[in-house]
Amino acid sequence: MTVLPDDDAVREALRQVDDPEAGMDIVELGLVYAIDVSADAVLIDITMTTAACPMADMIMDQARDAVAAIVPLGMRVDVRLVWDPPWTPDKMTGIAREHFGWTF
Repeated sequence: MTVLPDDDAVREALRQVDDPEAGMDIVELGLVYAIDVSADAVLIDITMTTAACPMADMIMDQARDAVAAIVPLGMRVDVRLVWDPPWTPDKMTGIAREHFGWTF
């Protein structure tokens, strides 16, 4: 029997992926919009803080690699870049807001 990761395990793996411009992981920054684990694939929707982000490809590759490391061999990991809804700072966790000195 193959054990599939749950959403929390995928989210934890994604904490290894930093946005180098922000110096913080993509989960804390609120860039992970959706995680869907099925029997044959993990689908992840992420966004960037701006459409002009020069690190988007690198971040997506690192996200794919981080999740691929925790799923059964041969399981597909798809990371999709989405822009809707647009990212705003209110999507950040409290830890990220404190890090940047932002309080809402």
